[in-house]
Amino acid sequence: MAKKRAVYPGTFDPVTYGHIDLINRARKIFDEVIVAVADNAVKNPLFTKDERIDMLKQSTRGLKGVTVEGFDELMVDYVQRKNINVVIRGLRMLSDFEYEFQMALTNRKLNDNIEIIFMMPKESYSFVSSKLIKEVALWGANLSQFVPPFVETKLRKAFKK
Repeated sequence: MAKKRAVYPGTFDPVTYGHIDLINRARKIFDEVIVAVADNAVKNPLFTKDERIDMLKQSTRGLKGVTVEGFDELMVDYVQRKNINVVIRGLRMLSDFEYEFQMALTNRKLNDNIEIIFMMPKESYSFVSSKLIKEVALWGANLSQFVPPFVETKLRKAFKK
């Protein structure tokens, strides 16, 4: 029987407990989940791709069936090259839906063999975004309920708080 595989792509700048929650939820459905870290210069990430990959590897250490790697091509090309046809996308709030729906339809036009599955994190993480985390980190807020301790340390160092 073939393994059920999926890709969870994103910028993950930085990884949050919401991302980790989705990875764990995906592990209940798929035998293998590849967390694919995008090299997205348009989003002007705070951390390098290698730093984000490292944070995700630390966050998912010990999780069976999870691998982390980077990519720097169209997501549909990456997924096709990996011979996977399922992509996981997270939806936190209704405001995410319009953007994600537009992206899913565009990706379907580019490659209609890829299925996009939308997953929601636990309610307690439904408002958490990497952008919001960076904003509150800038002001030195306590981030322990949003990100792993080593990520909070990296954010403090980045913002020198």
